[in-house]
Amino acid sequence: MTRTPFTLRHDTRDMLIDGAPVTLGARAFDVLAHLHTNCDRVVSKAELLETVWGGLAVEEGNLTVQISALRKVLGAKAIATVPGVGYKLATGREPARAQAGPELPDIPSLAVLPFANLTGDAAQGYLVDGIGTELIAALTKIPGLFVIAATSSFAYRGRAVQLPDVGRELGVRYVLEGSVQQAGTMLRITVQLVEAGTGRSIWSERVGGGLDDIFDLQDRLTESVAAAIEPTLRAAEAMRSREKPKKDLRAYDLCLQVEPMMRFTAKPEEFSRAFALLDEAVALDPGYAYARALRCWAYTIAAGGRFIAVQDARHIVPDAYALMDSGTGDAITLTYAGHTAAYLDKGAEVGLVALRKAKSLNPNSVAVLCSSGWLHAYVGQFETALQDINRALRLNPLDPNHGFVRSALGPILTGLGRVDEAITVLEQSYHEAPTYGSTVFQLMLSYWRVGRMEDGRRMGREFMRINPEMTLRYTLETTPFKHEPHLQLIREALPACGIPEG
Repeated sequence: MTRTPFTLRHDTRDMLIDGAPVTLGARAFDVLAHLHTNCDRVVSKAELLETVWGGLAVEEGNLTVQISALRKVLGAKAIATVPGVGYKLATGREPARAQAGPELPDIPSLAVLPFANLTGDAAQGYLVDGIGTELIAALTKIPGLFVIAATSSFAYRGRAVQLPDVGRELGVRYVLEGSVQQAGTMLRITVQLVEAGTGRSIWSERVGGGLDDIFDLQDRLTESVAAAIEPTLRAAEAMRSREKPKKDLRAYDLCLQVEPMMRFTAKPEEFSRAFALLDEAVALDPGYAYARALRCWAYTIAAGGRFIAVQDARHIVPDAYALMDSGTGDAITLTYAGHTAAYLDKGAEVGLVALRKAKSLNPNSVAVLCSSGWLHAYVGQFETALQDINRALRLNPLDPNHGFVRSALGPILTGLGRVDEAITVLEQSYHEAPTYGSTVFQLMLSYWRVGRMEDGRRMGREFMRINPEMTLRYTLETTPFKHEPHLQLIREALPACGIPEG
């Protein structure tokens, strides 16, 4: 273990660095002293506020100012951030150096770390996460801003990280930290924009209001962040707020509970709960387009993973078409509805119309790009599909749901004649999400394509274990693919890999 690079002198309330005294402000000294006393653990923001300010009602921004001041004196890496929790004095071994990540984009780039839950109620964690993910979703709509997706930035939750390392790993220039406090029905959201390379705080903001004003709070936050990062952007042009519930905020709350299930390649038992929650949300507010779209998406993901049969999901298709015909300007609603029509109703051409509109509305959305990649693959437009999927992976480099995203590269790379690359990617996808049926299916096809018959039959057995009723006839009747060479590959590969003709 290495020693701390300073000595605190409590009698004079200053510290020594290399033997020289350094004077700190009273609050900064108390913050450092508490972190030093508890250097073996993570100290939450709530604890620091309570201890240092003695129970006074102060803004969390006061704490971030003191942390920033201490980093200026001690160095950017002296105090590690633990996203969603607090801070830890970096007195132990040097953390493993972050691997070199993607190059910085030419435009302002940003990662939003998990917000700290200072509501005093751990059960409100999903609400706090929802505020962060909604902020990310809104920021991605700004054309001149590169925003890392939530599943990558939220991968840092609970880890002691150095902001320069976060910047390198994700390939971003800025990091946004925040917290949510609650008093009764009132919320207070505090955010701080930090230059990742230096740890320097360059801007902070606080907004507050009632729970009923949550959408207005998110919009105001987004406008403030956009103005701080790129003053030349017109936030009003960038803001195309997600369609919001008109009658009952409980519907929004239910959607927040479902979203984490859809963010990962879900387990079969989770889908039944997701369907029930979304049915309740739609019943509470039938006009809430996003709840209806998320329900469409849940059925599509469940069928795509072979957790349910396609015919058990097709009852949702009329609602997908109704959403596309509604004139909505929300990119995610269009994406979920368009992909549902393409997958469950073999309507790739119609779905692509919705996806093109979605991409024009929100060109930086990982969800939009991923679905666009899949749908272009369905119709054999593999070059466009590859561009979309690669960009989705770049925007979300730490996505725990890569098993789903990378699975699309199987048919895309195979369609481009790069079958060995397809196998490499699909094997990684299978390792990350072994229960996701689409990956197993595509890996089976690719193995057969290169003559690896034993591996193809092994995947065939795994596919039948996931889908005991699967047959060649059923596959051809339900596949969303329209590209004839891919359909011919299915006709030849499935019987050879042990799938009954039916």
